[in-house]
Amino acid sequence: MANTASAKKAVRKIARRTEVNKTRRSRMRTFIRSVEEAIGAGDARVAQEALKSAQPEIMRAAQNGIIHKNNASRKISRLSARIKSMGS
Repeated sequence: MANTASAKKAVRKIARRTEVNKTRRSRMRTFIRSVEEAIGAGDARVAQEALKSAQPEIMRAAQNGIIHKNNASRKISRLSARIKSMGS
């Protein structure tokens, strides 16, 4: 348990940041899920549109420190490759 005032404040700040980060991570995962569902359904056009909306969300998560920049790039790259392999 935190004893000093600064440690108590740090605990409060961490709790607030955790909530924000959870929301952002969840939002990013929802966008990724929509792309994967479109890929699963076999609809390349819908999957491409879903990726187009998911890409900025993934990069925003990287920019805010939710995931690493390379992780975001890798996710986008792999989703793009899966859509491309479907054949438009």
